[in-house]
Amino acid sequence: MKIKFDSSQAYQQQAVAAFTGLFEGQPLNQGDFTVTINAQNQSVSNNLSLFAVELGAISNNIALHPDDIYKNLVSVQEHNDIEPISRAEFDKNGLNFSVEMETGTGKTYVYLRTIFELSQKYGFKKFVIVVPSVAIREGTLKNLEMTAEHFKSLYNNIEFEHFVYDSKKASRLRQFASKNILQIMVINIDAFRKDFSDSEDTKKSNVIFKESDTLSGRKPIEFVQATQPLVIIDEPQSVDNTPKAQEAIKALNPACILRFSATHKNPYNLVYKLDPVKAYELRLVKQIVVASVQGENAQNAAYIKLLEVDNKKGIRAKVRIQVQGNNEVKEKDIWVKQNDDLYLKSNERFMYKEGFQVLEISAEPDNSYIDFNSGRIMLGQEQGGIKEDIASVQIERTIRKHLDKELQLKDKGIKVLSLFFIDKVANYRIYDEEGKAQKGKFAQQFEDHYNRLIALPQYKALGLHPVETLHNGYFSADKKGVLKDTNGSTQADDDTYSLIMREKEKLLSMDTPLKFIFSHSALREGWDNPNVFQICTLNETQSVTKKRQEIGRGLRLPVNKDGVRVFDDTINKLTIIANESYDAFAASLQKEYEEDCGVTFGKVPVHAFKNLVTMVEGEEKAFDTEQTQQVFAELVKSGILDKNGKITDKFTPSKQGFTLGLSADFAPQESAVIEVLQSYELSRHIRKDEEPKRMRLNKQVFLDPDFEILWEKIKYKTTYNVKYETADLIKVCANAIRIMSKIEAVKVVYREDSVSVEVKGVTTTNIRNQDVNIEYTGSLPDMLAYLQKQTELTRRTLVEIIKQSGRIAEFAINPQRFMDEVATIIKKELHKLMINGIEYEKLTVGETYYRMGLFEDDDLKEYFEQCIRVQKSVFETIPYDSEIERKFAEVLDEREDIKLFVKLPSWFKIETPIGTYNPDWAIVKKGDEKLYLVRETKGDTFKAKGGRAGEAEKIHCGRKHFEALSVDFEVVSSASAI
Repeated sequence: MKIKFDSSQAYQQQAVAAFTGLFEGQPLNQGDFTVTINAQNQSVSNNLSLFAVELGAISNNIALHPDDIYKNLVSVQEHNDIEPISRAEFDKNGLNFSVEMETGTGKTYVYLRTIFELSQKYGFKKFVIVVPSVAIREGTLKNLEMTAEHFKSLYNNIEFEHFVYDSKKASRLRQFASKNILQIMVINIDAFRKDFSDSEDTKKSNVIFKESDTLSGRKPIEFVQATQPLVIIDEPQSVDNTPKAQEAIKALNPACILRFSATHKNPYNLVYKLDPVKAYELRLVKQIVVASVQGENAQNAAYIKLLEVDNKKGIRAKVRIQVQGNNEVKEKDIWVKQNDDLYLKSNERFMYKEGFQVLEISAEPDNSYIDFNSGRIMLGQEQGGIKEDIASVQIERTIRKHLDKELQLKDKGIKVLSLFFIDKVANYRIYDEEGKAQKGKFAQQFEDHYNRLIALPQYKALGLHPVETLHNGYFSADKKGVLKDTNGSTQADDDTYSLIMREKEKLLSMDTPLKFIFSHSALREGWDNPNVFQICTLNETQSVTKKRQEIGRGLRLPVNKDGVRVFDDTINKLTIIANESYDAFAASLQKEYEEDCGVTFGKVPVHAFKNLVTMVEGEEKAFDTEQTQQVFAELVKSGILDKNGKITDKFTPSKQGFTLGLSADFAPQESAVIEVLQSYELSRHIRKDEEPKRMRLNKQVFLDPDFEILWEKIKYKTTYNVKYETADLIKVCANAIRIMSKIEAVKVVYREDSVSVEVKGVTTTNIRNQDVNIEYTGSLPDMLAYLQKQTELTRRTLVEIIKQSGRIAEFAINPQRFMDEVATIIKKELHKLMINGIEYEKLTVGETYYRMGLFEDDDLKEYFEQCIRVQKSVFETIPYDSEIERKFAEVLDEREDIKLFVKLPSWFKIETPIGTYNPDWAIVKKGDEKLYLVRETKGDTFKAKGGRAGEAEKIHCGRKHFEALSVDFEVVSSASAI
């Protein structure tokens, strides 16, 4: 099977548009038309260009003046709700631009699509992707292979080549420089970090900095420099995080640098931000569920673990033991030397009285140990306690969760995978005296538990498979093929990463029996798969592994057997089976979010309320800075927030009669403010595992004649068409163009550089700079052809729009800027007219309606969300995502005039031009006559500017759909509005 990529994901398009927006005004791809700028009376001497010609290189050229790029940057930041930076900060950062995207949201897809978008629109052809590790390099290569056909179909069958830089094939860089098609090179930072060209020790340099006979005595790096590549840095916090690495990036001579990460240390010129809060609110990643396995009262045997051995202050060892305290026993790390007695060190715990005197400590590398008079313990080993039992229980619980998930997804064509992280390969696979592989303790425990569980009656429907085909491990091996522990960055890891990424799609196939993956913790960055639903952390050394890195392997949304991404909140849960408490896990994860992303769950920034709106003369108006600050101040005054914005214990929205205590000015926005506060709670992203709540059909309501009548009214599917008057389109577009910003003349930087080709490589020295205002004297491009391509409107319509706008004279001043601005305006106004002019018709052919029987199919279906018990609905419980929905269901269930109601299931969808729409509620209301209603619940005048893209437009389409069915549809903020 092949994973299918959805090119219409709005948040990904916004991230790509952030970069293309930086270059607005840059002459378009020369293949579309030719723009000639004549700088009269200027003699431009650019030795770097001469150098490129000498090497036969085709290079990128950013023609925009820094003033224009800065204006574009500010515009992009304002559009994406990012505080615009100052000009001084922009000058300091240079042409470095950053996108922050949470793990699992398609960061690699976004930067690959950015490459194709920039190439097609502006003609940039040379790109270098710099990665921090072999693992990410292999992942990038796999993504390039997987998306090749997808991008060709999106970008008019664009011709391109991609390759991984190989020091043994450095001559490939000549082709990279000289070919006149899109070239994408992927390179590991370690391949060009070492440059000793200006020292006597040149042999230590990477091959890329050494003269090559196959390149006519040139250095490979010179061919990259001559192209002035656009450099993409994947995970910059791990790439250019040292002075040497920063020098290495400069050595590429980049035209500009585009940075992509979830955890920027220095977000230079940030253009787009999708942090963990927003990613979860948009349902772009799985929700994290934590199931903890811990030992209690395990203090009846002597516990000891050897943590560390050193000889810095004499030979000594650090051990973890259990120490008697005041009325309790605690684990403690202590240093011991020869002849020390653990009985004394433990405050005379009886368990250590015999056999725990230190006889010898060995600090020999790869052979460190302590000899007690009761036996030897090697470095990293432990004895006593119940660690072994905890691991066994974790494995059993992971298998059980996996099988439950398979039952839930059995008829949906979604393969379930589980991932186990372990510290030592020997725990999974060992070798006998003849060197033959044998099962380690975890492998044996897995098979024992699986065989027992699959025989239980509830799992009978899943079928039987040979257990040995269901699990496998991905580990690095030495030259003899023996598996070994590594840190994830050695040469031995290369083949392992390659294997992992090659099998990524294979593992998603139902025909592949492998479902349970055991991986060394060092490989956590090298393997991820969208269909991982369980992660079991069997790591014995918790401190060396970052939780976000581990859980990141399973955050991506799953795909079905056809490779189509699945957006279903009832399915998209990632369960972590951890060897620590939920509180400890959540606290540790919280700390990492704070350190890595600057996101503190439970702490609400003032700007969080900037998307609230109020009604002014019948129109929505966004809150200004003063109103945002006033809301924050009122919440602090009422004790809902502390002075630092931390949510306090007073915030209990589920409590009967709860109120925020807002003043009359902001009381209408109370529900919206509650939603904002809830979005910053860690529990929205990560929650404790509990027994799954089940939805059971309420037969009394389901068989009620009124429900049958209600369903008969709303069950039909529709088709839509779009109608609008061309005259209206011309009028609104012309008006919008008439008031657009003034089109400024092109400004370029004239510069002279002295270029030297020295032992160290190519160096440039700027000797003259001058800003030049350019009068455009070239032939004018075919504006109508360009606008037709961008908008798909007729030439006659476009002529009328331009003519009525009265701005045609500015076309000659700066043709490219004029066309870009006009195209953007026309597309925006056309989109509005299309949505407003949409009409629906009831389907009469094919599958024309949703069967009532689908509700019975949902009976006993698992839901992990919070649920509320009700009596008047089709199901005995209703899951809810927000406090508005909970209160809505609660009030409807209590009201005497409400006969019955139903939360419309996820499979009840209405087609719209911008994706499917799932309305909220269907209701039967008693009165003089029964009313059959459909209602959408939204917060009071809350406008989710950062929320799900196009939601308001989808609701508008939903309204038109129900009009076609003669069904009453409205948007309400509370049950009192019904």
